[in-house]
Amino acid sequence: MTSKVRTVTFDARDPYQLAGFWLQVFGVDRPDDDHPGDPYAAVVTDSVTLLFEQNNDTKAAKNRVHLDLEPDGTRDEEVERLLALGATIAHDHREPDGTGFVVMLDPEAHEFCVLRSAAERAATS
Repeated sequence: MTSKVRTVTFDARDPYQLAGFWLQVFGVDRPDDDHPGDPYAAVVTDSVTLLFEQNNDTKAAKNRVHLDLEPDGTRDEEVERLLALGATIAHDHREPDGTGFVVMLDPEAHEFCVLRSAAERAATS
C-alpha cells in the first residue's frame, strides 16, 4: 500500500483572493464551485491541487513546508512575473554564475521558491 499527494492545504484569511493569485501563477482556471466568501478555494493543476482554507490566525513563524516552482522560461523572468502578480522577495539566493534560487512570499506571506528552469540547469551542468 502507498499514498499519493491529493492536495496541499494552506491557511488563508481570504481563500478566494489567495487562490486567485495562485491561479495566475499556474495559468489555470478557477473551479466553477469556488465563490467569494466560501471557506475553501482550490487551484487544480496537472500535478496537484492547492486548497486554501479559511483561517484568520496571524502567521507566527516560517513555513515548514513550501512549494518549489520550476518555470518553463527563465528563473529571473518568472520572478519578475510573480512580483507583478503581487508576490514579494523574502530572500534572494541568486549567484553571479547564474545558479541559486529566490525565496518569495505570496500575498498572505506563504513562502515559496523559484528555481532555475530545466534549460538553465542543463546549460550550467
